[in-house]
Amino acid sequence: MTTLPACITVPLYRLAHSRTGDKGNISNISVIAWLPDYIPILEEQLTETAVREWFAFRHPTSVKRYLVRSIAAMNFVLDGVLDGGVNDALNLDTHGKALSFHLLDFPIRVSTELADTLPDIQG
Repeated sequence: MTTLPACITVPLYRLAHSRTGDKGNISNISVIAWLPDYIPILEEQLTETAVREWFAFRHPTSVKRYLVRSIAAMNFVLDGVLDGGVNDALNLDTHGKALSFHLLDFPIRVSTELADTLPDIQG
């Protein structure tokens, strides 16, 4: 019988950082892996469906993922998540900058061996 490696869940920020931009009612969220070796893990788990579900509270009309393997990154385009955009939204974050921080809390399953090597915020 094959034994699978032990896994734990860590927040995405331990494997990647993020940037965000906006145009109208569309938010772009880039995810850049700290190391290229992390991209296969992110590609497998950070799917369009998973991101749509993670942002369900913002009611995206569509989510599209673009892979940029040459720089160990991916970009998500989320339509309809900015309450109409900068000029129409009444929320405090009309540009959607905080959306990247929300995505960085996304749970990622990794082996305990890998988790031991990942950076973390120590209190």
